[in-house]
Amino acid sequence: MDEFNRILIVDDERQNIKILTEFLRDDYKIMAAKDGETAITALTKSTLPDLILLDIMMPGINGYEVIKQLKSNERTREIPVIFITALDATDDESLGFEMGAVDYITKPFKPVIVKARLKTHLQLKQKTDLLDRLASFDGLTQIPNRRNFDMVLEKEIGKTLRNGSLLSLLLMDIDHFKKFNDNYGHIEGDACLKKVALALKEVISRPGDFVARYGGEEFAMILPETDLKGAIHIARQAQQSVQRLCIPHATSKVSKYLSISIGVATKLSGKKDNPIELTQKADTALYQAKANGRNCVVSASQ
Repeated sequence: MDEFNRILIVDDERQNIKILTEFLRDDYKIMAAKDGETAITALTKSTLPDLILLDIMMPGINGYEVIKQLKSNERTREIPVIFITALDATDDESLGFEMGAVDYITKPFKPVIVKARLKTHLQLKQKTDLLDRLASFDGLTQIPNRRNFDMVLEKEIGKTLRNGSLLSLLLMDIDHFKKFNDNYGHIEGDACLKKVALALKEVISRPGDFVARYGGEEFAMILPETDLKGAIHIARQAQQSVQRLCIPHATSKVSKYLSISIGVATKLSGKKDNPIELTQKADTALYQAKANGRNCVVSASQ
């Protein structure tokens, strides 16, 4: 098991934390919280653990309330939780499983059993994380895929409707990519897509900014809290980042090097654009960029 896996122990009894730490610290990085309130606060500020050992019976917020809050928070809902309890009633176990716990360990602790259960659930989490990544990331470029893009765009538009904030979307297309493939071959074409993906990733810097492979030779960029002027500026940076790659494109009609065309659309505060409408605006702008001769940026009419 990865020695860097983090385990958060939440228990109001210091002796329980001490016992668990003693036989787990050689294999895991141990974090501890003396009560539910402390645990919830820590989880909003610090590096997330890979698994939580959570006592049920604690003063203040008990284990059931803690797991309820964890599962309602997008940041923490996927962390496996194993309940610590001296209880052996079936009803208590059933309630814990219904609330999202993956297992129980009982006091007094049996090190062999505790270690085995931690190992099992951490391995399951690693496999689940891998499957989630495979489902959400493009296998070639290793950036988010169209499925991931659709989910993020819907979430970000939901935020704008609640907060009245701005949101910009860029749709990008590699100019004359079919000609590039025909001339240089699909192996070079794949290498080109990887380089472009990396170049676009280098353009975004804020935590909320998002770039994805939209399909084929198309890429997309979601820019929360960004007005049209800011989005056009980032689009220009994206163009320059790709141009700096200096990938020869002898069959291009617009440049001797690989270039991209970009359509920009901005959702203004107060407007109730849905994901489809905003995407259509960006797509129309991209179509116009191609009609204008490619290797340019065009913004949608508001």
